[in-house]
Amino acid sequence: MSQTQKHVHIIGGGMAGTEAAWQLLKADIPVILHEMRPHQKTDAHTTENLAEMVCSNSLRSDDHHYNAVGLCHYEMREMGSIIMAAAEASRVPAGGALAVDRQHFSAFISKTLESHPLFTLDRIEIDTIPPAHWENVIVATGPLTSAKFSTALQKLTGDSYLSFFDAISPIIHRHSIDMTKAWFQSRYDKGDGLDYINCPMNKSQYVAFIDALLHGKTIAFKQWEKDTPYFEGCLPIEVMAKRGPETLRFGPMKPVGLSNPHWDNQRCHAVVQLRQDNKLATLWNIVGFQTKLTYGAQIEIFKKIPGLEQAEFARLGGIHRNIFLNSPKLLDPTLRLKADKRMRFAGQITGVEGYVESAATGMLAGLFVQRDLAGKKIILPPETTALGALIAHITNNAEATTFQPMNVNFGLMPPPVQNSDSPRKLKGRDRKLAMTERAKADFHHWKKALE
Repeated sequence: MSQTQKHVHIIGGGMAGTEAAWQLLKADIPVILHEMRPHQKTDAHTTENLAEMVCSNSLRSDDHHYNAVGLCHYEMREMGSIIMAAAEASRVPAGGALAVDRQHFSAFISKTLESHPLFTLDRIEIDTIPPAHWENVIVATGPLTSAKFSTALQKLTGDSYLSFFDAISPIIHRHSIDMTKAWFQSRYDKGDGLDYINCPMNKSQYVAFIDALLHGKTIAFKQWEKDTPYFEGCLPIEVMAKRGPETLRFGPMKPVGLSNPHWDNQRCHAVVQLRQDNKLATLWNIVGFQTKLTYGAQIEIFKKIPGLEQAEFARLGGIHRNIFLNSPKLLDPTLRLKADKRMRFAGQITGVEGYVESAATGMLAGLFVQRDLAGKKIILPPETTALGALIAHITNNAEATTFQPMNVNFGLMPPPVQNSDSPRKLKGRDRKLAMTERAKADFHHWKKALE
C-alpha cells in the first residue's frame, strides 16, 4: 500500500474539515487536508486561516438544557471536539451564547492541527474528482465550493446544486460608539448581564430607519444569482424590512428584555444590539444586520442608528451565494456519496446551516471513516440526540424535492414521551428539558456502544 493510500484526504479547511481531521488524528489516522486558500480566494474569506469565521463570531446558544444548539455543543464536547475546545479557549462575553474572538479561535485550531505529526496541510485547489488511489475522502468544501470542483461534482452526481444566499453583518470599532446614547445590557440580563451594547430607537426614529432601508441602494444581482432563494434564517436586513414595518421589531431589533438607563429605564420602541467580536472588546458586530446594501448606503443608513452617528466600520456587510447538495437524494445515512462510495460529505455543502452544524457533520464524517478503517460497524447516533437528528434530517427525513438548509432544532427530534402518571401535556420549557434529558441519556448509550 502506498503512502498516499494510508492517508485520509479531506478537501476543505473550514469548520467541518478541521473537525473531521481532528477526529481522525485522535485515532492515529494520518490526514492530508487540502485547502485552496490563499492561492484560490472566495467571495467571503479574508485570510488563509483554517476554520476562519466569515459571518458571525457566535456559535449561538450554549444552553444545553433548553436549546437544541446548546445540546449539540454538549454532545460535541463529550466527543472531544476541537471546534468546541477552540471556542472555550477564545470565548468572549455574549450572554447565554457562545461567542469567540475569531482570530484566536482560528489560530488555536491551526496550531493544534499543524503541530500534530500525522497531519499534512496541502495548500492546493482540488478541481477534479479525487483520483482512484485516494481510497477515503471527506469533502468539506463548504458553501463557497470552487466553480471547477462544483462542476466536477455535478457531472459525477448527475444532479444540480440547490443554492441560497448567506450574508455578513458589519463590524464597528468600539471607541466610535456613543455610550451617552447606547448602554450595556444582555436581554433579560442573561450571562453577565452586560454582554451586548444596545442602541435605542423611539417610534419616529424607527420609522425613519425602516424608510431608509426600503430606499437604500443595493448591490445588483449577477445573472447567475437572480433566481437563487435566500435562506430564511439569515435574511438581509432590507429584505426583512420589505416584509412589513413591524418585522424588524419582532426580529433582530426587538426591544423586549431591555431597559434604557438614558430614558429612565423606559421601554424602547426598537433596539439595535451589538455583540463583542474579539477578546480585546475593540470590535463589535451588529447583530442580525446582514445586508446586500452598497457600502455607501450602509454607512449612510447605519449611522442613523442612535449611538452610531460617528461609527467607524472595521468591516461592512456583504452577501454571497452558497451552494449545497440535495443530500436526501445523493447521500446515504453515513454521509457517503451514493455515486462514489470513497467520498463522504460534511459541512454546509450537505445542507446544514451554521458553524455548529457544519462542525457536527464533520465530526460524524471523521468518526464514520475511522470505524470503516478499523473494520467496525458504523453505529448511527440516535435521532433523539442533536447529532442524530441533524444527520437523519439531511440524509433521510427531509423531502428531496423541497430540501433547504437547516439548523439543528427540536423539531428534527421525535416528540418526548408523555409520562402516563402526569395528565398535563408537556409544553414550553418542560418539553424542551424532557427532550434534552432524553437526548443526553441516549447519547451516552451511543457513546458507550462506540467504545
